[in-house]
Amino acid sequence: MSTLNLTDIKAVAFDIDGTLYRAWKFNFRMIPYYVRHSIFFLHYGLVRNIMHKSDVTPDFFKVQGSHMAKKLRCSTEEAVARLDRIVYKGFEKTFQKVKPCDGAVELIKKLKENGYKIALLSDFPPEQKGDIWGIREMCDVMLGSEEAGALKPSSTPFLKMAEKLELKPEQILYVGNSHKYDVTGSKNVGMKSAWFVKPSARWFKKKSSKADIIFWDYSQLNDIFFNNNYNNSEKTSD
Repeated sequence: MSTLNLTDIKAVAFDIDGTLYRAWKFNFRMIPYYVRHSIFFLHYGLVRNIMHKSDVTPDFFKVQGSHMAKKLRCSTEEAVARLDRIVYKGFEKTFQKVKPCDGAVELIKKLKENGYKIALLSDFPPEQKGDIWGIREMCDVMLGSEEAGALKPSSTPFLKMAEKLELKPEQILYVGNSHKYDVTGSKNVGMKSAWFVKPSARWFKKKSSKADIIFWDYSQLNDIFFNNNYNNSEKTSD
């Protein structure tokens, strides 16, 4: 049983999808859209798996389009255009209808008011989400990992974010819902990591040997920062 020390933390960074809102709420609304483009999304899932494992490239969208073109049996230009239309622009309208997790926006506002820098690092362009329930105006840095040239858990987007924040990685707490991408990626560069899990985790005692914080409600994260109330009893070996 260990107590977390947040004394050196100067910035709190957040993933967006599945972290600032519950992914199931978005996916439920997207079911008809996914069905309509089912073949496309089947291939897209395979391509994203490839891109998660790929080396850093300054031509991320072209490389992703090239992989997609092979799956769809079309030109790279056409694949890039379809990705833009179906994914990057196609998700925008639905996102505007999804509400943030209770307490998420309020916590970010409180962190900002108390002198913490705020950042967003997502595997999709943050600009795709509009003003992100007003969070965008509070951000010191917003970065899409694609823009950095590699998807999480690559170290590149995390280090690029730290550079833009003008902070050392160990001065940043990264909050994300994916252990494989968010927790592993942030810890690999020396950041503190908060793993946002499903509410059912309270019953199944979710464990991690990497995450510094495990939480399922933003009131818990608020208590950690402002009520000095956290004992990481869930942090044990995987």
